[in-house]
Amino acid sequence: MHAARTHARTAPARTRTSSGRRFLRNVTGAAALAAGLVVPLTLDSADAAPALREVMFVGNNWDGTADVINPGGDFAKIGRINVVPDKAQRLASIYLNPVNLAVYLGIRATAGEGHDQLVDDLYSTPDGSSLVASRPSFGDVVSINLTTGKVNWRFAVSGYRSDHMAVSPDGTKVAVSASLSKTVHVLDINTGEQLGKFSTGDKPHENIWTEGGKYIWNMSIGNVETDLDDPALDWTKGDRHITVVDAGTYKVVKTIDMRARLDAFGRKDLSNAVRPAVFSPDFSKLYFQVSYFNGFLEYDVATDKITRIRTLPENPATSDDRTTFVNDSRHHGMSMSPDGRKLCIAGTMDDYATVVDRDTLQEGPLVTASKPYWATVSGDGHDCVISESGADQITAIDFATGRKVASVPVGDHPQRVRIAHVPADWTSPAG
Repeated sequence: MHAARTHARTAPARTRTSSGRRFLRNVTGAAALAAGLVVPLTLDSADAAPALREVMFVGNNWDGTADVINPGGDFAKIGRINVVPDKAQRLASIYLNPVNLAVYLGIRATAGEGHDQLVDDLYSTPDGSSLVASRPSFGDVVSINLTTGKVNWRFAVSGYRSDHMAVSPDGTKVAVSASLSKTVHVLDINTGEQLGKFSTGDKPHENIWTEGGKYIWNMSIGNVETDLDDPALDWTKGDRHITVVDAGTYKVVKTIDMRARLDAFGRKDLSNAVRPAVFSPDFSKLYFQVSYFNGFLEYDVATDKITRIRTLPENPATSDDRTTFVNDSRHHGMSMSPDGRKLCIAGTMDDYATVVDRDTLQEGPLVTASKPYWATVSGDGHDCVISESGADQITAIDFATGRKVASVPVGDHPQRVRIAHVPADWTSPAG
């Protein structure tokens, strides 16, 4: 099986030539006449489609907001969206349900580091009309109208907590991890209707659509919220494996437990909890991070073997006490340049990011960053963009030089950063 890029995005529709439009109208008209239908031949749906602007969404998890920024260049801020316009309603519902309240307070005390988790992951709909976001503390996925700022639809996940999402290559479906129920829900991104679901290991996390949308890969990371982090207590972390499902039937076609692969590679000391991951452009290699480790591994899909490992520098100021690592992740965030030559690594607990040559696995300059929590690719493909959750900013790093090119302030505790689209004339919703 082959995998699609984790930062794949839906491009605006290409403008048809006038001759192409005439051909489309003639074919449409002929088909309608053959079917005995009457249609207005002047209708051109391509021309009617609204003009879109490519942007980046930055999810500010503790704020419950999303900043909208330029996808390259100066990365300047364009506007902001309130991702919790229904906050009062949701809190009222939570406080009236003892189970919901217990989970809500538990999320705040553990994964939220004393804060509510109000926006974990986020994308735009294909037509650029709405933002779709997972909200862990509210246990749901919502669609927010980008013009009015109001909720279009809401889907409550099983098990009370939503987490990482991924959008299908055509932009029409979104997969969301329900981390407390060992389930991934697949939704229609426009309506919120559940199209299917599948079971995973403990605490499903990252999702990746592969092979043009034919498969979905899910990585379960186990019980990262506990302080039972000593290697001798690894058994308490639960069932951690990759689940590969057919995206048409939602049936499991393969599971991959990295425990056996790590042992065969001689690294019995490493956790098998796969964190952020990215595939090579030819889909033959998977690069992934694991809990507690300052580095990453390379996995060959065809041979089902780990082939290389890279340990990255430690920050001398970073404690080796595993209980101090945020949700067991020493490094959390990876992206790859479009040409496949460079990897970008977010060294979360070591307070840096670095660009790594994929051939040699040699890192470049260590770019100082405050608790970088995610890494993605700019719209033009030139830069790696990281979220600095400790400094409330995003930072762009040139793939070619490994040097910082820009930093832009955003909201409280930015995490996921995604390429998105909004109407060409978009401004922030009132209020």
